[in-house]
Amino acid sequence: MKNHQAVRLEQVSRTYASDTSAAVRALDEVSIDFERSTFTAIMGPSGSGKSTLLQCAAGLDRPDAGRVVVDGVDLGPLSEKALTELRRERIGFVFQSFNLLGALTAEQNVGLPLRLAGSRPDRGAVRAALAQVGLGERGGHLPSQMSGGQQQRVAIARALISRPQVLFADEPTGALDSSSSRTVLELLRTLVDEQGQTTIMVTHDPVAASYADRVVFLADGRLMDELHRPGAQRIAERMTRLEAGTAQAARTAGGAL
Repeated sequence: MKNHQAVRLEQVSRTYASDTSAAVRALDEVSIDFERSTFTAIMGPSGSGKSTLLQCAAGLDRPDAGRVVVDGVDLGPLSEKALTELRRERIGFVFQSFNLLGALTAEQNVGLPLRLAGSRPDRGAVRAALAQVGLGERGGHLPSQMSGGQQQRVAIARALISRPQVLFADEPTGALDSSSSRTVLELLRTLVDEQGQTTIMVTHDPVAASYADRVVFLADGRLMDELHRPGAQRIAERMTRLEAGTAQAARTAGGAL
C-alpha cells in the first residue's frame, strides 16, 4: 500500500549562524505532513521560516535536526549525489524568477533538465508538457517573445517534464500582474485536480493562497495555524493577526533587553 504522504517533516530544526550576528533559528522542531494530490500554501510574516521550510522539504537545504521524507525516502542518509538524483527524478521547482535561458526556445527550455541529466528529450513529451500549460503553439518562441505569465507557464512545463512526485513553488506569482497570476494559479489548481500533482507553494498573497486546499501559517520558525479551503479575506485576516502578534513579541523582546 502506497504511503499517503508525499512529504513528511518530523521535528525539523534549522539554525543559521554567522560570525557577525546572533544565530537565527529559522525552523524550530517543525512537524508537518503533505498528502499526495493536494495543494498546500505556506504563509507567514517576513522571517517566519517559510522559505527555509520549503528548501528543507525539497532537499535543497539540510536541517540541523529532525527528519525529512519525500516520496517514502528519508533524505537524511542520502549522499549529495543521491540527493541530487532524487531531486532531479521526483521533485519539480518553480521560482518567482522564471530562470529561462533567453537564447533557447520554449521547447528547448522545457527539455533542458533532461539534457542536463544526460538524456535526450522526447520532443513529443516536451510538446505535451507545453500543451499541458496552454502553450502548445508557442514551442518555437524565445522568452523575449512571451509575456511574464507565459514565461512562468514555460517554467512550470519545465518542472513537470520529469513527472515529479512533488511540485514546489516559491512565490510563483510574485513577479506577475493580477491577470497573469490568476492564469498561473488556475493552472496549478488544475494540475492538482486533474493530474493529481502534489503542490507545495510559498506565497505572501492571500489571493494566491486561496487557490490551495490548505493554508499553513508559520511565525518565528514554528507552525501557528492552518486553514482548509479558506477564502482570501479569511486568509488576510489571519495573516494580519499573525503579523500583529509577531510585531508585539518583537517589541516585548526589545524592551526586555
